[in-house]
Amino acid sequence: MEKVKLTIDNKTVEVPKGTTIAKAAKMLGIDIPLLCHLELHDLGIENKPAGCRICVVEVEGRRNLAPSCVTTCEEGMVVKTHTTRVLNARRTVMEFILSDHPKDCLICPKSGNCDLQNMAIRLGIREIPGQEIAEMSTYRKDTSPSIIRDLDKCIMCRRCEMMCNEVQTVGALSAINRGFMAVVAPAFEQNLEYSPCTYCGQCVAVCPTGALTEVNHTPEVLRALADPSKTVVVQTAPAVRVALGEEFGMKPGTIVTGKMVAALRALGFDYVFDTDFAADLTIMEEGTELLDRLTRYLKGDTSVRLPILTSCCPGWVNFFEYYYPDLRDVPSTAKSPQQMFGAIAKTYFADKIGVDRNNLVVVSIMPCLAKKYECQRNEFSLDGNPDVDYSISTRELAAFIKQANIDFKNLPDEEFDLPLGESTGAGVIFGTTGGVIEAAVRTAYELYTGKKLGRIDFTELRGFEGVRSATVDFGELKLNIGIAHGLGNARKLLDDVRSGKSKFHAIEIMACPGGCIGGGGQPLHHGNSEILKARAAAIYQEDRNKPLRKSHENPVIIKLYEEFLGKPNSEKAHKLLHTHYFERKKKIIVKP
Repeated sequence: MEKVKLTIDNKTVEVPKGTTIAKAAKMLGIDIPLLCHLELHDLGIENKPAGCRICVVEVEGRRNLAPSCVTTCEEGMVVKTHTTRVLNARRTVMEFILSDHPKDCLICPKSGNCDLQNMAIRLGIREIPGQEIAEMSTYRKDTSPSIIRDLDKCIMCRRCEMMCNEVQTVGALSAINRGFMAVVAPAFEQNLEYSPCTYCGQCVAVCPTGALTEVNHTPEVLRALADPSKTVVVQTAPAVRVALGEEFGMKPGTIVTGKMVAALRALGFDYVFDTDFAADLTIMEEGTELLDRLTRYLKGDTSVRLPILTSCCPGWVNFFEYYYPDLRDVPSTAKSPQQMFGAIAKTYFADKIGVDRNNLVVVSIMPCLAKKYECQRNEFSLDGNPDVDYSISTRELAAFIKQANIDFKNLPDEEFDLPLGESTGAGVIFGTTGGVIEAAVRTAYELYTGKKLGRIDFTELRGFEGVRSATVDFGELKLNIGIAHGLGNARKLLDDVRSGKSKFHAIEIMACPGGCIGGGGQPLHHGNSEILKARAAAIYQEDRNKPLRKSHENPVIIKLYEEFLGKPNSEKAHKLLHTHYFERKKKIIVKP
């Protein structure tokens, strides 16, 4: 590999040709401020529009300052990162950005966790010259079922555009107009809910300001908790327990399951349950569906649609309903764990405790913003009463705990309530890419072969590569598995399925890079992919800590089928735990 040698702040460094000045400086321990730039190198994600110019440096022999995030290193280059000229330029750029930015930091949802705010502090901005006479651009707010767009706070970093178009390939957002009227918005400046948006929330996850935030449902949850006529239960997704601690100063990947349970009890929830229970239930239904399709296929049934596609992720479901409606009969019909939990809670559990479903409020804590939309879908309700009433994000839960003056770090570890709090390690690994299909394999293998697994950990299904494949030996059957995380990667596999070129028997798809651990409702990673890797490692550690690690061994799941459902994919199970899909081509609706 060809290398070049250069000097940065009187320090010499040798780097591969093509390396940017910003990356070379980082190798030397020199931290050049970056705002619009964002990189998740383990996931192959990088945004570098060089639009903000906060990262400018002085290069000897050049007349103009150079944006370090896109300027490549050259042999013999001499770079200065903190000259008076550089520092003044950065301050001036920041003053210009702030001059057209609302000053409502005290009430902004991103306050204290805002890259723009932190950069202003770092650059020592204390006043904005001429702001008393400056005219500010204003835009209308847009509220969708999951995401709020407040574009008065947009700084045109275009991170959201990059995530939506390049990574997710959804195409809901793009830069339009010029000058002060420039904004990132759906086509024709229509509302987000009328666009191809899947509500994956990745735009929110990378937004450096309060321009994109989630719809906050904690006030509704608080009112339900205060209503003596309501019994309020809560379910917690597996990815939440390995990220929530970050909001309280704990290192990424800290497992806080017990403290989370204690906090939820302290908040006043009547029952604290685990979505992992419903993940085990999902495996029973989805795994049985997989085996049924495979059995019929091997017997020569040419009508069988393979590969079967997992259906746990609502962002991915929204994606294929919009872009691949012709493949609606390919995914599993099994509901997501969130919705399976709601259906069981408002039937089986409600009957057990003698509460009418209309007086039972089901709340979910999710890493995902698409879950907010999912629980509002009409098919997931009975006579207008939803199976899941409210979904709040990991960030919302953290804010809720802080508002209640709960000392989270010093809480004792507590256990989930029974019966819907019992789960296996297979349910836990739903939280990371490859986890759903690994959990399915653990159960499907034993059900198909009648033999005990010789190993539990299918490491060949793990990792952060965007598209992965593996073959699992089922004896006479070699099960070919495909895995994709990020909707752009999913598109590659789906195009093969559509064209008939796919050789897979089963495919797992997760909308968010990294899976649920990188969901749009998780604590913000600020471009640090090490955070996602730490969360994934914690997921697998939680799995290893479980006494039971296969869904079909969950004693409460076994009892649920004996007492209530009959058997997997029975008529009753199908009615409660399965769904159907729709073509969701959006209409163009332009509002004045």
